[in-house]
Amino acid sequence: MSILARSVGNAFRNKVRSGAVVIILAVAIGLALSMLVANQAVADKITSLKASVGNNLTVNPAGSRGGQGGGEPLTTADLSTASSVAHVSSVNGTLSLRLSNASTTAPAPAAPEGQGGSRTGRALSGTTSLVSAVDPGTLGNRENGRTSTSAATASSGATASSGATASSGAAVAGSTAVRPAFSIPIEATGVSGSVNAAAEPINITNGTALNDFAATSAQALVGSTLAAKNSLTVGSAFTINDRTMTVSGIFDAGTAFDNNAIYLPLTAAQTLANQPSEISTMTVLVDSIDNVNATKSALASALGSTRVDVTAGPGRVESTIGSLGSVQSISLIGFIAAVGTAGLIVLLIMIMVVRERRREIGVLKAIGASNRSIGVQFVFEALVLVVMGSVVGAVLASVSSNSIVGALVSTNMGTTAAVAGSGRQGLLAARQAAGGFGGSAAPGGGRGAFAGASQLIGTISTSLGWQTLVLGVLGILLIAALGALIPALLTAKVRPIEVLRGE
Repeated sequence: MSILARSVGNAFRNKVRSGAVVIILAVAIGLALSMLVANQAVADKITSLKASVGNNLTVNPAGSRGGQGGGEPLTTADLSTASSVAHVSSVNGTLSLRLSNASTTAPAPAAPEGQGGSRTGRALSGTTSLVSAVDPGTLGNRENGRTSTSAATASSGATASSGATASSGAAVAGSTAVRPAFSIPIEATGVSGSVNAAAEPINITNGTALNDFAATSAQALVGSTLAAKNSLTVGSAFTINDRTMTVSGIFDAGTAFDNNAIYLPLTAAQTLANQPSEISTMTVLVDSIDNVNATKSALASALGSTRVDVTAGPGRVESTIGSLGSVQSISLIGFIAAVGTAGLIVLLIMIMVVRERRREIGVLKAIGASNRSIGVQFVFEALVLVVMGSVVGAVLASVSSNSIVGALVSTNMGTTAAVAGSGRQGLLAARQAAGGFGGSAAPGGGRGAFAGASQLIGTISTSLGWQTLVLGVLGILLIAALGALIPALLTAKVRPIEVLRGE
């Protein structure tokens, strides 16, 4: 009988014990494979985040702060300059316009502070046939006060320039001018490429994205609240200044105010606003978050540090990636621990088997079997049990890996929140990040301080591919072989004469 056939037969001598060993090994191997799959899934998510999230840079004219002005405008030539900087994947320029309804009088210029009136200082860029979908309400009218009052009081006995004397008493000449009712301007943004590359992500619910970026383009994306207010659908027409525009799509940006907006092709917006080649801001996509700081400095140098302000997004992405890095380390440690446990189980089982078969080993040696052949037999016997455990463990890993990686991410987010805070507030943030108080424990369901990180992570999907399975099983078989080798070497110490004398 061959050594392999004898090893397979010996593995099932004691079926109850072999079954128990296979189950224990399956649990350890299943955990090891799950940790390996989690490690690879988290590594893929980190790579994805580095390449697509948190690697945006915003370029504004130096000193510019929204509608308060400052600096000189950027130009389309700056787009080409920025595109040539190392590690820049794409550049998207935008031009912001403010449109009023053509049937109403444009708001008057801002009055000095203390006399009422708007302090935002942003001028209108043109008119449109559309009516704003956002009512200014009390706050809007308060910030953009529409009434001014002036009065002149002549005191008793004052002499007029004509020499006539005013009658005794007070003469009051007053005038009150009521300006037209204020309406919220409609924000129009000209974009040079993908809308989502230049602003917060939007969802086009009807129609198609912009695809004609010529100066004569009549395409427009209209927000859902603005479209509903003006009864617009895909294909409807409206005007901006003297141009008739056609609705190519309707989008949802998440809020009623953001949906009171329009997206236009950049060159068309420049033509309509009579601002040729001008852009308000640039959004620069860097190829990886690791290169953001270097690219930020390179952009400032290329465009002129005195001409532009280059800013990066908040550091939330870095902390999120750091948290995922901790999960990756934990999963690697878990894989090593589970594989080591499987090896220890094999070691203890084979030591027990060798002790039970001392008489058999002595007889085999007495009839000429070598120490090598006997040791290999025990190693093969252990590997048979490990292979069976690996098959069952792979099934367990494929079923449980998603739950395990979700638990690891949620737990780590909660721990990070607790470390970031202290006392009651730290505990509250930890419980909220972990899905406490009614929140979801799955990635993306966190609430509180780390809800944004959970939203960035989203769902981490795991897959037990054949490459992962082969890599994991080979590592487990190697550890199992080493665990069986030590008991196999003990067979060399068995002396046939001592075993036979004891019979």
